[in-house]
Amino acid sequence: MNVLPPALTDLIDAFSALPGVGSRTAERYAYWFIRNDSKAGVKLASALNNLKDGISYCKKTFALVPAGQSISDLYSNPSRNKKIVAVVAEPFDLMAIEKTGQFKGTYHVLGGLVSPIDGITVEQLHINELIKRIDEDDVQEVILATNASVEGESTALYIMQQIADRPVKISRLARGLPVGIDLEYADQITLSRAIEHRQTLSEESLGK
Repeated sequence: MNVLPPALTDLIDAFSALPGVGSRTAERYAYWFIRNDSKAGVKLASALNNLKDGISYCKKTFALVPAGQSISDLYSNPSRNKKIVAVVAEPFDLMAIEKTGQFKGTYHVLGGLVSPIDGITVEQLHINELIKRIDEDDVQEVILATNASVEGESTALYIMQQIADRPVKISRLARGLPVGIDLEYADQITLSRAIEHRQTLSEESLGK
């Protein structure tokens, strides 16, 4: 005998599939929608339904853009310095840096970090496209703004090795960022200082 209606268990299962959402949290989310105005559920369902068709990726930076737009405003805007590129793992890392208001360069989204345990290899990341941008835009500085984690450091080292023969300054966010923290969760003051005091990289600075 089912204790809960199938419609409710389906919603709980859907919430439980989200990263970081346990069964109890999923149950609370589902119950909230039962107790509150149905318009909230309709709004959520509509947003999810329109999500895939409403977004695309910038062909140059791989940042998220509205569907039908090919180039991100953060790249096409003439006030942005295309000769300075901050390399981030995911689109929300880009947003974290933008909120500081300290960075006036452009971005390059890798689409993840090298992680053999998760089956993510360098071939799956937008590293070749970054190298192409360095040449086409005459980039003068590449800021490796990946997380201070094993995966972030490994990815940063690989990129540094791939572009070491090019006349470009390679820097890393300053160590004001705690080890292991995801960029999107860093507070704006810490992140601003990390950008301001970014460090020029060498293999020795990465502990290799």
